[in-house]
Amino acid sequence: MVVKYEKGASDVRPWGTWEILDTGNRHTVKRIVVHPGQKLSLQSHEYRDEHWIITEGTAAVTIDDKVITAVPNTPVFIPAKAKHRIENIGSADLVFIEVQTGDTLDEEDIVRYEDIYGRV
Repeated sequence: MVVKYEKGASDVRPWGTWEILDTGNRHTVKRIVVHPGQKLSLQSHEYRDEHWIITEGTAAVTIDDKVITAVPNTPVFIPAKAKHRIENIGSADLVFIEVQTGDTLDEEDIVRYEDIYGRV
């Protein structure tokens, strides 16, 4: 098991921000804010599953070849290895809670396929 996140850690990204709310042996909880019109890269994770719950705003969520619209209280499950992304399609900040579960939890477990910010 590898957990490299620390409670209270945060980062600013081109699309918004994230902050670690909690971390343990097999989980990490993040609060993620995506600004209007922005989206995360199309990505996958080798070692972790993710559970998202939208708390504010409206999102377009892509998981492999499926796209859904997610609003507050929409649960989203992303299994390890699934290509996924989230995009803020509303006019206010999109806020969601992400719970990562698995044996290896760190920011290095990202494979990017497409990215509007040139990070592929």
